[in-house]
Amino acid sequence: MPELPEVETVRQGLIPDMEGALIVQALVRRPDLRWPFPDGMAQRLEGQKVLRLRRRSKYILADLSSGETLLIHLGMSGRMQIDGEKTAALHHERAAPQKHDHVIFDMSGGARISFNDARRFGAMDLFPTAEQETHWLLRSLGPEPLGNEFDAKYLSEQLANKKSPIKTALLDQRVISGLGNIYVCEVLHRTGISPKRKAGQISSHRVASLVPAIRDVLREAIEAGGSSLRDHRQTNGELGYFQHSFAVYDQEGQPCSKPGCAGVIARIVQSGRSTFYCPSCQR
Repeated sequence: MPELPEVETVRQGLIPDMEGALIVQALVRRPDLRWPFPDGMAQRLEGQKVLRLRRRSKYILADLSSGETLLIHLGMSGRMQIDGEKTAALHHERAAPQKHDHVIFDMSGGARISFNDARRFGAMDLFPTAEQETHWLLRSLGPEPLGNEFDAKYLSEQLANKKSPIKTALLDQRVISGLGNIYVCEVLHRTGISPKRKAGQISSHRVASLVPAIRDVLREAIEAGGSSLRDHRQTNGELGYFQHSFAVYDQEGQPCSKPGCAGVIARIVQSGRSTFYCPSCQR
């Protein structure tokens, strides 16, 4: 599942061709993905200007001139692919859509943007922009980890008295939005906190250390174009490369990279997900 850095990378890649442009044509090639598409989606999108592209948690939000917002969720395998060729300059038609190109946008600047999703766990929705805070997918989300509302005081208050492991608490989207398995593993390793430690028993000093670590890991991952383990691609088709910087994730059996640590990275399962950590330096 793409996490915050992968979704932010896609958003940034879409901005040059979507933001400020009109959706000249919207082709919806099936009735649903993970859920049914909203009624009349193609007609509601065509002729609308994309005023702004935003991200909330793991969702891309396109604010439209109609007063509606298009929500895009990439799911497990969803990709936003851009064909930037200007049709007017070509002497032949564009290539036929690929099998898994389920929604296609032709933009006024000449770009064709396709939502390709082989597994069909992605989703799209349209809702009034003014009603974002009550949308069923967005209303319970915690603050953005790169935003001003997320700080040591907030995190300490959220973790106080929690009996769940810190790994589980940080994955709770009601506590922090956008964090996923990969980056929580990396953050806990950087801060030396065991993923098994109960969240409510971690000292305030160590909780405070999580905030800059979370921000640093996410920013580094965005700069690297995200992590490509299976399906993630940037909008230009290139892979992200933060996976080459993993200290613990998917590194079972490898020596710990922290200076002076002689530990070996281990894997355990928590809440059905693989957790990677160093038992020697994470306490």
